[in-house]
Amino acid sequence: MRTMTATEASRRFSDLLDAIEAGETITITRGNHPIAEIGPARQRTGADLRAALADTTPPDDSFERNVVAALGYVTANEGDPWAAA
Repeated sequence: MRTMTATEASRRFSDLLDAIEAGETITITRGNHPIAEIGPARQRTGADLRAALADTTPPDDSFERNVVAALGYVTANEGDPWAAA
């Protein structure tokens, strides 16, 4: 794992991103103290979403009614925004 100072990372930001894109994780330091680790973004999949929602109870029948009611409040006073133009 490579280390860069915050100043170096700022001045060589494009090089920093190139290294991360190539799979490196870089530790950024300020005053000899690590302040951040920057690495490649993790690819998300449908399996990740299923796992995240696994313990979530599905919406019940009242959920749809609540959404419809909320939309009614939002659109109740909706008129033509150009009418006065």
